[in-house]
Amino acid sequence: MFKRRDKLSLLARSSNMIWPRAGMKRSLIYVWHRVARISGSSHFITIGVVSGVFASWTPFVGLHFLLAALIAFFLRGSLLASALGTFFGNPFSFPFIWLATFNLGGFLLGYEARSSIDLTLPKGTFVLLFTNPPAFFDAIWTVMGPYFVPMLIGSLPLGIATCVPIYFVVRPVITKYQQRRIDRLEKN
Repeated sequence: MFKRRDKLSLLARSSNMIWPRAGMKRSLIYVWHRVARISGSSHFITIGVVSGVFASWTPFVGLHFLLAALIAFFLRGSLLASALGTFFGNPFSFPFIWLATFNLGGFLLGYEARSSIDLTLPKGTFVLLFTNPPAFFDAIWTVMGPYFVPMLIGSLPLGIATCVPIYFVVRPVITKYQQRRIDRLEKN
């Protein structure tokens, strides 16, 4: 019933994931409406959003949804809102997030600040994934290890410093949105 008449090619679907055809503004508005329409208190929803934002600061790329869900679960927030909150970390913000977390973590550990990070793997590293998986993970850790610990340490204060103001901005907005929606539904 809600399927496309002409199915999109794999290339078109992939490009829509990176930059939506309807535009980024419309996609952000859609995400906002999805968050605001989640059933529950504004505190419940906002804790979920903040959990997703905090998880986006961590260097656990690929595990942000899971980490956000765990944080939301333990803080008794919305799991769906935590998934939507991870949109804070996106291809445009990740380079800034990674550089900021590395430099702050490095500062806290006594390292020098850097303007770029080199994550070049040795040739043949991906072949090791199929031929010798322990050597593959050792090669990955050799390159990523010096960056991972400072990024993890730097992500904690930056995540908290971002989440506190976001909580106090998003919660009243969701409360107002929910109240207007209730008023509109009662009027009809």
